Amino acid sequence: MNPRALALLAATAASAIYGINHTIAKNLMPDVIQPFGFIFLRISGAAVLFWLLSLFFPSEKVDRKDWLRFLACGLFGMTINMLMFFKGLSLSTPINSSVVITLVPVILLILSAVFLREKITWRKYVGIGLGLLGALFLIFFGIKTQNNAPNIPLGNVLFLINATSYSIYLIIVKPLVEKYTSITLMKWFFLIAFIINFPIGLQEFTEVAWTQLPLDIIGKLAFVVIGTTFFTYLFNIYALKQLQPSTIGAFIYLQPVVAVVFAILVGSDQLTPIRIGAAILIFTGVYLSTRKPKST
Repeated sequence: MNPRALALLAATAASAIYGINHTIAKNLMPDVIQPFGFIFLRISGAAVLFWLLSLFFPSEKVDRKDWLRFLACGLFGMTINMLMFFKGLSLSTPINSSVVITLVPVILLILSAVFLREKITWRKYVGIGLGLLGALFLIFFGIKTQNNAPNIPLGNVLFLINATSYSIYLIIVKPLVEKYTSITLMKWFFLIAFIINFPIGLQEFTEVAWTQLPLDIIGKLAFVVIGTTFFTYLFNIYALKQLQPSTIGAFIYLQPVVAVVFAILVGSDQLTPIRIGAAILIFTGVYLSTRKPKST
């Protein structure tokens, strides 16, 4: 399999995991763990995993001039992004979070054109438009909200901040991806994020009765740390080595589809013609956004 195909597969896997995470993480808050404590668990767990993994790879020295960008990546990609998402998820619903996050490609489109001077073709515009249309069909016509959502408007605003922060991360990390290995980037990003999040999430983290948690809850927490954090960030940083940030952002459109499918599989929702149509629009949008133009 060629590198571009592997990158597309990695981006797809990351979005699929994220889609499942919307429901799993929501069901753990706030009864099991509060959002900021959850983020502290995610970041500290991922930091440990990446540093352990780095022991099996050659060590790379980070240039002094790149440390500011490393700090910014840890701030936008692993701190503001995660804090706003989980706090928003505790206030709103999993479906809302999976749909609002589809604004990432739109934000990336603007940022990439302004800061990276990335050429945006008509095909990408059409793809993003179709994907967004499919996401809007899902939220307005095909989805039932949940009861455990105390402040949906505020939660959705936090999702917007989350989407913007993640978009900024995808832009500023691109030069580092071309210079350092994925392991080097992830171990430092998460260490920086751990230091920033320590005073923010430690109290909520220590409030959890860890020794009294049942095995199924521990399994769900492990999924969020290992799957939604460790593997997704590793997959996305690998995909960025072959794909443009705006292409990675287009895979966000898969999340509402996965979120709905997962809800159906666990018996909490039903499939409707509207949702089938929306899924077709979303996948068509991703295809058009990621299709490489033919060389002439």
